[in-house]
Amino acid sequence: MNAPASSQMGSFIRLHQEGRTAEVVRRLLEAIDLGLFSEGQQLPSENELAAHFGVATVTLREALAHLRQGGIIETRRGRNGGSFVRAREEILPEALLERLDAISIIELRDLADEHAAISSMAARLAARRASAEHHQHLTHYINALAHAGGRHELRRADARFHIEIAVASQSVRLTHAQIRLQGEIGQWLWLPQEGWPTVESVQQEHHAIASAIASADANLAGALAEAQITRNIKRLIKLKLERLAATSLPEPL
Repeated sequence: MNAPASSQMGSFIRLHQEGRTAEVVRRLLEAIDLGLFSEGQQLPSENELAAHFGVATVTLREALAHLRQGGIIETRRGRNGGSFVRAREEILPEALLERLDAISIIELRDLADEHAAISSMAARLAARRASAEHHQHLTHYINALAHAGGRHELRRADARFHIEIAVASQSVRLTHAQIRLQGEIGQWLWLPQEGWPTVESVQQEHHAIASAIASADANLAGALAEAQITRNIKRLIKLKLERLAATSLPEPL
């Protein structure tokens, strides 16, 4: 799935403090995981990345070294050299469910509150500020859902739709917050669970949000975005409670 090139670098926010190697590593991992940088793609130069993150070049180099050690990127020498994103194995559903088990209901509800607030405000602002190019990007990711080749691509298309709304809001802080939230909970939303929404139903929800944005209906766009996030988190809480109940049942004699 190829993303519109003009939007790939628009999702970054300058860090508040220099020397935050771990933070740069996390931001780059989020960007790679969400497809902002795809497998095999060359990363921007060290100077460009350092400028985007607002850190010293030495800090950026330390972050890239961590990613190389983890097998996330590889560095090629020579005239056409640079840092390139390596293909990553998809996280198995069992591993994602274990991560869900490790988070508390209170933490999930906090995530729901934050995610709903961020998504709703981003959609409201996008309805007021989005350009024709932003509308095209939203349509691109709605269509990408139909052509996704698996759970990983579905998750990316879904996440990028919400990130593009934040980009269309023209708020760097909202965009960064949406990237972080998608990195935290996005993969859980596409677990293969019975009774969860189909690709077609998610597309319909996205179409409704995109149409409200295109119609400059800020209140409707915000309400639809918030409702979708709320439904998603309720499904995750229900799944977690079901798993808790299953593990607390007495073993048969």
